[in-house]
Amino acid sequence: MESQDIKPRVPQDENIVENRELNIWEALIPVFALVAMLFYNVFFVYGDDALSGSNQFILLLGAAVAAIVGFFNKVSYKQMLDEVAENVKSTTGALLILLMVGALAGTWLISGIIPTMIYYGLQILNPTIFLAACVIICAIISIATGSSWTTSATVGIALIGIGETLGISLGMTAGAVLSGAYFGDKMSPLSDTTNLAPAMAGGELFDHIKYMAYTTIPTITVTLIVFVIIGLNIDTTGTPDISDKLVAIKSAFNISPWLFLVPVVVILMIIKKTSPLIALLIGTLLGGVAAIIAQPDIVLKIAGADSLTFQSAYRGVMDAMTVDTAVETSSAELNDLFTAGGMSGMLGTIWLIICAMVFGGVMDAIGALSRISAALLSLASSTFGLFASTVASCLALNVTASDQYLAIVVPGKMFKKAYEDKGLAPENLSRTLEDSGTVTSVLVPWNTCGAYQSQVLNVDVSQYFFFAIFNWLSPFTTLLFAAFNIKIKQLRGKLA
Repeated sequence: MESQDIKPRVPQDENIVENRELNIWEALIPVFALVAMLFYNVFFVYGDDALSGSNQFILLLGAAVAAIVGFFNKVSYKQMLDEVAENVKSTTGALLILLMVGALAGTWLISGIIPTMIYYGLQILNPTIFLAACVIICAIISIATGSSWTTSATVGIALIGIGETLGISLGMTAGAVLSGAYFGDKMSPLSDTTNLAPAMAGGELFDHIKYMAYTTIPTITVTLIVFVIIGLNIDTTGTPDISDKLVAIKSAFNISPWLFLVPVVVILMIIKKTSPLIALLIGTLLGGVAAIIAQPDIVLKIAGADSLTFQSAYRGVMDAMTVDTAVETSSAELNDLFTAGGMSGMLGTIWLIICAMVFGGVMDAIGALSRISAALLSLASSTFGLFASTVASCLALNVTASDQYLAIVVPGKMFKKAYEDKGLAPENLSRTLEDSGTVTSVLVPWNTCGAYQSQVLNVDVSQYFFFAIFNWLSPFTTLLFAAFNIKIKQLRGKLA
């Protein structure tokens, strides 16, 4: 999910629409309709190809159902359209960043940066420690940057490549990458969701981070143990000959550790709180310069030219940034790996995000989101019930509103007073918002986070869902702590 990593802009003041005429069953009609249509579309018709366009249209149909409910409840077309406009506007940063990530992937491919990461990574990592190492590497980088999106778009892509050449399941590698990336993102003071959650709950940032550690450290520990066990028992039968892959990479690219300077510069810029969009733009341009210096033959081949001139260099780099690019090697498997879609390759995800925001905007405008949250709140008669209702509300909003920020903002506003009334410190609410809202967003294919991560890593959500252990285990951990009254902080600072 996160310090304006490479993620959508944080809504400063979400407008939660109250509609007294809307009852819970009316509020759930669009949700049931959407889930039913998506289920049929994915499981009976399109399968893995559902995100190529059909799911996007299903989201618009879900918005149409919500609009019909709204019309029957006297919500104007203009009000719905205005709310959709605000939702789409809130994703402007994410859409621009997606385009820039596509451009960066292109220049980092033709410059040899990603191949160099894979080349050296293959010599350091092996199947036994690889998955656990992925978790640790991504966690460290994500803590430093406050960004799960930046982590997956840079180191994550390289680790996916290394895992594939080691013969490890793409889903396993992606799950390990995301587990580490979201742990770091969640615990980093640079993360936007880590700042947003305590702001919604009325707490302090570092109190929030300290209190999150109680549930987060055990969860990441279990995650690491599981990946170590998987690594010790992994079936490497048919694993590609690593030496052949090393030869293939080195014959196609000029491999040099100097190429690591480009990603190091990008990471340092983000650590220094440079705008992610600016950091990615500079990283893209530096990748283009590195391509001209280190891989002139590849640049010429992409440009379709015989000699390196300003025009041919410009065309080669520009094509890598904007359209499909492929670098052929002596290995068929690496040929599939060393491809990039450029900015055009991100258009499908952008299309999905816009359609998801249309559905979320209409649901917000007709008062369905606030009504569903209120219904969940009414079920909370005990402390555990309050925590469970918060978790359920966050999960429901990640599925229906398709945005992790709404999954933090709406429940945060709805449940804040309830926690106060039960004498619970705001850290309880802010921790639960992150444990269930932030980390699970990546498990929903049509959520902005799920769509982004699956696109960047080129691994479908269904493939990595089970192996994103940290992400789906986190809400269970927070509920376990609530059930056994572990580290439940009272308003007077006492721990129950």
